[in-house]
Amino acid sequence: MTATVAAPTGVSEDILRTARTQVLEEGRGLTEEQALACLELPDERLDDLLSLAHEVRMRWCGPEVEVEGIVSLKTGGCPEDCHFCSQSGLFASPVRSAWLDIPSLVEAAKQTAATGATEFCIVAAVRGPDARLMSQMRAGVAAIKDAVDINVAASLGMLTQEQVDELVEIGVHRYNHNLETARSYFPTVVTTHTWEERWSTLTMVRDAGMEVCCGGIVGMGETRAQRAEFAAQLATLEPDEVPMNFLNPRPGTPFGDQPVMSATEALRTVATFRLALPRTILRFAGGREITLGDLAERGVLGGINAVIVGNYLTTLGRPATEDLAMLADLKMPIKALSATL
Repeated sequence: MTATVAAPTGVSEDILRTARTQVLEEGRGLTEEQALACLELPDERLDDLLSLAHEVRMRWCGPEVEVEGIVSLKTGGCPEDCHFCSQSGLFASPVRSAWLDIPSLVEAAKQTAATGATEFCIVAAVRGPDARLMSQMRAGVAAIKDAVDINVAASLGMLTQEQVDELVEIGVHRYNHNLETARSYFPTVVTTHTWEERWSTLTMVRDAGMEVCCGGIVGMGETRAQRAEFAAQLATLEPDEVPMNFLNPRPGTPFGDQPVMSATEALRTVATFRLALPRTILRFAGGREITLGDLAERGVLGGINAVIVGNYLTTLGRPATEDLAMLADLKMPIKALSATL
């Protein structure tokens, strides 16, 4: 259950008016204190918050929506203990270790491109890549680039400088490495590595010239204050993309019995993150189906400007056709490949 923390006196009273000037007109994201004030707005102000977040998205990002597909190159058997993840080899979850071959990887990229997507992310459940995984990445990225016109992203855990340089060399467009949650809450979520280790990988990726994709999961038991902290920490990192995941409790994991976040709380969080990150690609990712149900459209009209289509790594998503139809109904064009290069 989300703890309620009172917003500082004087901040919440006119927070949307302040945000309209500061974020919409000037393009400066919310501070941590201001983000908390938005998260503490009463339900009757939610529509106002979503409306402002949509205006901010349209002003600073435009109407286009970036579409991405993801595939797991190496599934399960991860040595880390991320408490939300059924791919950890430390938990009694039903996911078992498996590798995807290169032809299957290429076929998945082709299917993703056929939806109109411009991004294809290769994901591996590892602490960090070993020589075998880097070899698979080199072969896989080359095969994809020979077969289909799509940007290739990767998510391979924590990296060394040498591995960062190799990913740049083989043409990886964007690197995903989520901070997952606020720094103050991270030890409750993961104990086998630190928040600072993740931050180190992200700064190396950014300094090497790859686009940075970094977000996390909300609804893992963190307080609203910690969500505001997380939004502010992401703003400091200045990622190109922030994937917004909502906890989908997985059997056999330490967070398997956590309640699902309410749709209202999820939408409030999306809008607040948009106001904290006015120019960032904010992507609907895992858990939105179970959390928002048929209310996903309100998120797209409340700050979201990117979606993952199809299935996720270990959970089912919506059919790509449904998301594409929703975007067409909303008259939101899919971002062209040339616009993401």
